[in-house]
Amino acid sequence: MILVEKPLGNIKDPDWSRKLEVAEVDLLHLDQWQAQKNRFRLKTETGVEIAVALDRGTRVQDGDILTWDESAGTAIVARVTLKEVMVLRIDAVLGQPAEILARTCVELGHALGNQHWPAVVKGSAVYIPLTVDRKVMASVMRTHAFEGITCEFVPGAEVIPYLAPHEARRLFGGADSTPHSHVYSADNQQG
Repeated sequence: MILVEKPLGNIKDPDWSRKLEVAEVDLLHLDQWQAQKNRFRLKTETGVEIAVALDRGTRVQDGDILTWDESAGTAIVARVTLKEVMVLRIDAVLGQPAEILARTCVELGHALGNQHWPAVVKGSAVYIPLTVDRKVMASVMRTHAFEGITCEFVPGAEVIPYLAPHEARRLFGGADSTPHSHVYSADNQQG
Protein backbone atom coordinates (compact mmCIF):
# COMPACT_ATOMS: atom_id res chain seq x y z
CA MET A 1 0.00 0.00 0.00
CA ILE A 2 1.18 3.51 -0.86
CA LEU A 3 0.44 6.46 1.46
CA VAL A 4 -0.27 9.80 -0.23
CA GLU A 5 -0.22 12.86 2.02
CA LYS A 6 -0.32 15.51 -0.70
CA PRO A 7 -0.49 15.64 -4.50
CA LEU A 8 2.86 16.21 -6.19
CA GLY A 9 1.35 18.33 -8.94
CA ASN A 10 -1.28 18.18 -11.66
CA ILE A 11 -1.22 17.05 -15.27
CA LYS A 12 -2.40 20.54 -16.29
CA ASP A 13 1.03 21.87 -15.30
CA PRO A 14 3.16 21.96 -18.49
CA ASP A 15 6.24 20.52 -16.73
CA TRP A 16 4.29 17.55 -15.40
CA SER A 17 2.50 17.12 -18.71
CA ARG A 18 5.86 16.73 -20.49
CA LYS A 19 7.16 14.23 -17.91
CA LEU A 20 4.02 12.11 -18.14
CA GLU A 21 4.03 11.96 -21.96
CA VAL A 22 6.66 9.24 -21.79
CA ALA A 23 5.67 7.74 -18.43
CA GLU A 24 3.57 4.71 -17.63
CA VAL A 25 0.50 6.20 -15.92
CA ASP A 26 -1.76 4.18 -13.62
CA LEU A 27 -5.13 5.82 -12.90
CA LEU A 28 -6.93 6.08 -9.59
CA HIS A 29 -10.63 6.58 -10.38
CA LEU A 30 -12.73 8.57 -7.91
CA ASP A 31 -16.34 9.61 -8.13
CA GLN A 32 -17.48 13.05 -7.04
CA TRP A 33 -18.24 11.89 -3.48
CA GLN A 34 -14.88 10.19 -2.91
CA ALA A 35 -12.99 13.17 -4.27
CA GLN A 36 -14.43 15.42 -1.55
CA LYS A 37 -12.91 13.33 1.22
CA ASN A 38 -9.44 13.97 2.53
CA ARG A 39 -8.99 10.40 3.80
CA PHE A 40 -9.78 7.24 1.84
CA ARG A 41 -8.36 3.95 0.51
CA LEU A 42 -8.83 2.76 -3.06
CA LYS A 43 -7.11 0.63 -5.69
CA THR A 44 -5.78 1.92 -8.99
CA GLU A 45 -6.64 0.39 -12.36
CA THR A 46 -3.70 -2.00 -11.99
CA GLY A 47 -4.61 -2.96 -8.42
CA VAL A 48 -2.16 -0.80 -6.46
CA GLU A 49 -3.70 0.08 -3.09
CA ILE A 50 -3.54 3.79 -2.26
CA ALA A 51 -4.24 5.33 1.14
CA VAL A 52 -4.86 9.06 0.87
CA ALA A 53 -4.46 11.19 4.02
CA LEU A 54 -4.55 14.87 3.08
CA ASP A 55 -4.61 17.92 5.32
CA ARG A 56 -8.06 19.08 6.39
CA GLY A 57 -9.71 21.17 3.69
CA THR A 58 -7.55 19.65 0.94
CA ARG A 59 -9.19 17.54 -1.74
CA VAL A 60 -7.97 15.46 -4.65
CA GLN A 61 -8.53 17.22 -7.97
CA ASP A 62 -8.89 15.63 -11.38
CA GLY A 63 -5.41 15.16 -12.81
CA ASP A 64 -3.56 15.28 -9.49
CA ILE A 65 -0.32 13.31 -9.52
CA LEU A 66 -0.33 11.12 -6.43
CA THR A 67 2.93 9.24 -6.97
CA TRP A 68 5.95 9.65 -9.25
CA ASP A 69 8.88 7.32 -9.66
CA GLU A 70 11.28 9.10 -11.98
CA SER A 71 13.73 6.18 -12.29
CA ALA A 72 10.96 3.76 -13.29
CA GLY A 73 9.04 6.38 -15.28
CA THR A 74 5.76 5.58 -13.54
CA ALA A 75 3.05 7.70 -11.98
CA ILE A 76 -0.35 7.36 -10.38
CA VAL A 77 -2.81 10.05 -11.45
CA ALA A 78 -6.26 10.77 -10.01
CA ARG A 79 -9.25 10.80 -12.36
CA VAL A 80 -12.36 12.36 -10.86
CA THR A 81 -15.69 11.63 -12.55
CA LEU A 82 -18.38 14.23 -11.95
CA LYS A 83 -22.09 13.67 -12.50
CA GLU A 84 -24.20 15.82 -14.75
CA VAL A 85 -25.61 19.14 -13.60
CA MET A 86 -29.03 20.60 -14.39
CA VAL A 87 -28.61 24.20 -15.51
CA LEU A 88 -31.53 26.61 -15.30
CA ARG A 89 -31.11 29.80 -17.32
CA ILE A 90 -33.08 32.73 -15.94
CA ASP A 91 -31.89 35.41 -18.43
CA ALA A 92 -35.38 36.06 -19.82
CA VAL A 93 -36.80 36.63 -16.34
CA LEU A 94 -34.25 39.30 -15.43
CA GLY A 95 -35.85 41.88 -17.74
CA GLN A 96 -39.29 41.46 -16.18
CA PRO A 97 -40.86 43.93 -13.74
CA ALA A 98 -39.72 43.55 -10.11
CA GLU A 99 -42.98 41.88 -9.02
CA ILE A 100 -42.70 39.14 -11.66
CA LEU A 101 -38.99 38.68 -11.02
CA ALA A 102 -39.54 38.35 -7.26
CA ARG A 103 -42.47 35.94 -7.67
CA THR A 104 -40.58 33.75 -10.15
CA CYS A 105 -37.45 33.59 -7.99
CA VAL A 106 -39.42 32.75 -4.84
CA GLU A 107 -41.43 30.08 -6.68
CA LEU A 108 -38.25 28.62 -8.21
CA GLY A 109 -36.57 28.59 -4.80
CA HIS A 110 -39.60 26.88 -3.31
CA ALA A 111 -39.69 24.27 -6.09
CA LEU A 112 -35.99 23.45 -5.70
CA GLY A 113 -36.15 23.50 -1.90
CA ASN A 114 -39.22 21.29 -1.87
CA GLN A 115 -37.14 18.67 -3.70
CA HIS A 116 -34.19 19.25 -1.31
CA TRP A 117 -32.00 20.02 -4.32
CA PRO A 118 -28.89 22.05 -3.49
CA ALA A 119 -28.29 24.89 -5.92
CA VAL A 120 -25.60 27.39 -6.83
CA VAL A 121 -26.48 30.66 -8.56
CA LYS A 122 -23.83 32.20 -10.81
CA GLY A 123 -24.94 35.21 -12.82
CA SER A 124 -28.13 34.22 -14.62
CA ALA A 125 -27.60 30.46 -14.27
CA VAL A 126 -28.73 28.15 -11.49
CA TYR A 127 -26.72 24.90 -11.17
CA ILE A 128 -28.31 21.85 -9.54
CA PRO A 129 -26.49 18.49 -9.23
CA LEU A 130 -28.27 15.39 -10.44
CA THR A 131 -29.63 13.87 -7.26
CA VAL A 132 -32.17 11.65 -9.03
CA ASP A 133 -32.63 10.51 -12.61
CA ARG A 134 -32.43 13.36 -15.13
CA LYS A 135 -35.92 12.43 -16.48
CA VAL A 136 -37.38 13.01 -13.02
CA MET A 137 -35.63 16.35 -12.60
CA ALA A 138 -36.73 17.51 -16.07
CA SER A 139 -40.28 16.40 -15.29
CA VAL A 140 -40.33 18.44 -12.08
CA MET A 141 -39.23 21.53 -14.01
CA ARG A 142 -41.85 20.93 -16.75
CA THR A 143 -44.55 20.50 -14.09
CA HIS A 144 -43.78 23.94 -12.67
CA ALA A 145 -43.68 25.47 -16.18
CA PHE A 146 -41.65 28.53 -15.19
CA GLU A 147 -41.98 31.16 -17.91
CA GLY A 148 -38.65 32.48 -19.12
CA ILE A 149 -36.59 29.71 -17.46
CA THR A 150 -34.89 27.12 -19.64
CA CYS A 151 -33.50 23.81 -18.45
CA GLU A 152 -30.59 21.78 -19.80
CA PHE A 153 -28.22 19.10 -18.53
CA VAL A 154 -24.45 19.44 -18.91
CA PRO A 155 -21.46 17.36 -17.75
CA GLY A 156 -20.14 18.41 -14.35
CA ALA A 157 -16.67 18.82 -15.84
CA GLU A 158 -18.01 21.69 -17.98
CA VAL A 159 -19.40 23.52 -14.95
CA ILE A 160 -16.64 23.12 -12.37
CA PRO A 161 -14.19 25.63 -13.94
CA TYR A 162 -16.71 28.41 -13.22
CA LEU A 163 -17.21 27.51 -9.57
CA ALA A 164 -15.46 28.64 -6.41
CA PRO A 165 -14.32 25.74 -4.16
CA HIS A 166 -17.27 26.12 -1.76
CA GLU A 167 -19.70 26.11 -4.71
CA ALA A 168 -18.11 22.97 -6.16
CA ARG A 169 -18.50 21.26 -2.77
CA ARG A 170 -22.18 22.21 -2.72
CA LEU A 171 -22.76 20.66 -6.14
CA PHE A 172 -20.43 17.69 -6.00
CA GLY A 173 -19.49 17.13 -2.36
CA GLY A 174 -22.54 15.55 -0.81
CA ALA A 175 -23.46 16.21 2.78
CA ASP A 176 -21.18 18.20 5.04
CA SER A 177 -19.63 15.81 7.51
CA THR A 178 -17.49 18.39 9.29
CA PRO A 179 -17.75 17.89 13.06
CA HIS A 180 -19.40 20.82 14.78
CA SER A 181 -21.21 21.71 17.96
CA HIS A 182 -23.72 24.27 19.07
CA VAL A 183 -22.69 26.46 21.99
CA TYR A 184 -25.35 28.42 23.80
CA SER A 185 -24.66 31.08 26.34
CA ALA A 186 -27.00 31.84 29.23
CA ASP A 187 -28.17 34.92 27.29
CA ASN A 188 -28.85 32.93 24.12
CA GLN A 189 -30.45 29.67 25.30
CA GLN A 190 -33.01 28.01 23.12
CA GLY A 191 -35.86 26.19 24.71
